[in-house]
Amino acid sequence: MNKKELNEIKKNFNDDCGFFTINKVVVASVDSEKNIINKRADMYNTIPAETSELIIATLKKTLSGSLGKQLREYSFPKDAYLEGGTQGLLYKVVDNCFIDDETTDMFINHIVEHLEYVSTYSIISASCVYSVLHKNSMGDIDEEQGTDFDYKFIITAICPVELRIDGLILDDETKEVVKNARMDRVVKMPTDGFLFPLFNDRASDVNGVLCYSKSAKKPNVSMVNEVLGCEFVMSAENEKETFNAIVSNVIGDEIDYDTVTAINSKIEDFVAQNSMDTEVPKIDVNIMKNILWEAGVSEEKLEHLPKVFDGAVGEGGSLAAYSLVTNKTKLSAPSITVNVANSAIDKVKTQVMNGRKCIIINLDDPEVSVNGIDTTVK
Repeated sequence: MNKKELNEIKKNFNDDCGFFTINKVVVASVDSEKNIINKRADMYNTIPAETSELIIATLKKTLSGSLGKQLREYSFPKDAYLEGGTQGLLYKVVDNCFIDDETTDMFINHIVEHLEYVSTYSIISASCVYSVLHKNSMGDIDEEQGTDFDYKFIITAICPVELRIDGLILDDETKEVVKNARMDRVVKMPTDGFLFPLFNDRASDVNGVLCYSKSAKKPNVSMVNEVLGCEFVMSAENEKETFNAIVSNVIGDEIDYDTVTAINSKIEDFVAQNSMDTEVPKIDVNIMKNILWEAGVSEEKLEHLPKVFDGAVGEGGSLAAYSLVTNKTKLSAPSITVNVANSAIDKVKTQVMNGRKCIIINLDDPEVSVNGIDTTVK
């Protein structure tokens, strides 16, 4: 799925859209020992409005974030299509729309059996239909031409359940602050989720699944490998670490503050230049070579890049550009850490003074704050 297709689904994922329908919602609660403590399935239009609003907000959360970071597309391996495979199960659920209890139970039990989770959690899943409107030759939606087809899909959210124990509350009747004797279990926003099938080229694509992870740095690998039966690929954090390793191995003794900040600046430029593209911008070996060259890396060093890059990423591989951008520059030394906004990188430099290696920070204003106290550099 590209950004346009994702945004089309997100835009129309609401009760006010006349072309979008949630048919049935399944909710199950699972304790830390993998016991299903509650499960029910309801037609969405029978759920009280206050509850249905929260359900749709929770499910829609699994479509949030950036493609390539919180949202990643995975293709099913060949064995997923065999009898008993994950793709077949998901396809059956989509086709069945949670009408058959046996299919619904198989789906929930599959998640519970394969998902690794450290606490009590809730599974919220819905069977949905989006009537895809026709687009004219200019690429604009033409409502007068009606719909091309019905995109049937399931969307699933995995939500942690937080136990709120005794505390102080403002009593509604007495208006006094008193101890609350209740213990409430609160279902929070999802940490994981998925959408199946994909919405590719404004059509249903049953060969892949869109996986959501609240933490791009620490995704739940069991969701991808075990629950969905796909092969986990590098997280955004892994891609950043891989990129840093490539840079270190290629540049070696040429690495300095100016080179590192220049590389990050070039990546930012690349992302900005491709911000209107529907596909996630990728950095392959050729693009990386241009970035390093423009950042001042010598031709001699760049000769080693193809071998190092292919060894780290794989031949013909690439890295998501979004994963490689840093919002700030961090300089670290024993007992010292300096964070520099990217807009101020030119105010910082490293320099040898009187035989000692120093970090020099240019101050436009002599007044600085130290531990929240305004001071003056004299």
